[in-house]
Amino acid sequence: MKSLTRYNVIEIPTRRAFVNITPEVEKVLNESGIREGLCLVNAMHITASVFINDDEGGLHHDYEVWLEKLAPEKPHSQYRHNGFEDNADAHMKRQVMGREVVVAITDGKLDFGPWEQIFYGEFDGKRKKRYLIKVIGE
Repeated sequence: MKSLTRYNVIEIPTRRAFVNITPEVEKVLNESGIREGLCLVNAMHITASVFINDDEGGLHHDYEVWLEKLAPEKPHSQYRHNGFEDNADAHMKRQVMGREVVVAITDGKLDFGPWEQIFYGEFDGKRKKRYLIKVIGE
């Protein structure tokens, strides 16, 4: 069995955003030479997420609106966590959207359903963060 691990750095210029990272994941898969196996992608920060969904702007807007209703950023004083920080909402948004995804690798390709893509979700940006790509198989 072979494996390849990559740590990609991402810097989102805004507080929140969704970024399609599928091309970066496919690049690592191609470099690995693995034809059958699994690919794990996970956020390395507790205010960021990795998830699978459709790359459609209306849906991303709907996520933003929905998440803000679930865990509004302001007022910061509504959260006990916000003593020295102001990102309690980002922790909660990440919890809803998830930490990682695992995708099957079949015949050297990510084995997606229709319209599926991998996204990095940032909820407390404006600084460098990492996500992990680990490909395992033969």
